[in-house]
Amino acid sequence: MSTPQPSSIEENEIILGTGMGPLRFGATMDEVRTLVGEPEEIEESDDDDDFEHQAWNYHEEDYLLSLYFDREDDFRLSCIETDNPSMRLYGEAIYGQSVDQVKALMERHGQATPELETMEEGAIRLSYEKSMIDLYFEEGELQFVNFGVFINDDMEVQWPK
Repeated sequence: MSTPQPSSIEENEIILGTGMGPLRFGATMDEVRTLVGEPEEIEESDDDDDFEHQAWNYHEEDYLLSLYFDREDDFRLSCIETDNPSMRLYGEAIYGQSVDQVKALMERHGQATPELETMEEGAIRLSYEKSMIDLYFEEGELQFVNFGVFINDDMEVQWPK
């Protein structure tokens, strides 16, 4: 009898400070490999990067999943980036939503005062620093999200329990 796989809702649910679906911040590379398999591509940080890290990229049918492991954190999973069209936040599908829709969702869950930055080529980045999440919009629609483990005011990583 096979083990049931999580539903797509659970699998693609972003849980701030914790991870996404079965991927939990603090997981070792071996634990991640067991959960999602070998990455199609591994990127090493450049010598001039402030933080030495590896990014594991998984190219799925219609999206990219990138998992980041920092040397400073003993190469434990510390950040996830995805443009998965099935991603969810607070139980709601967010891919393709407008800046105002995402801001309203975040406000309903106590996440106020984001930083808004217009980037090169007109893309917009909506950042919630305390919640360690950046949301990127192109042509007015959410395209991808980058989120990480929480860090306290003393710059100490707060691994999920």
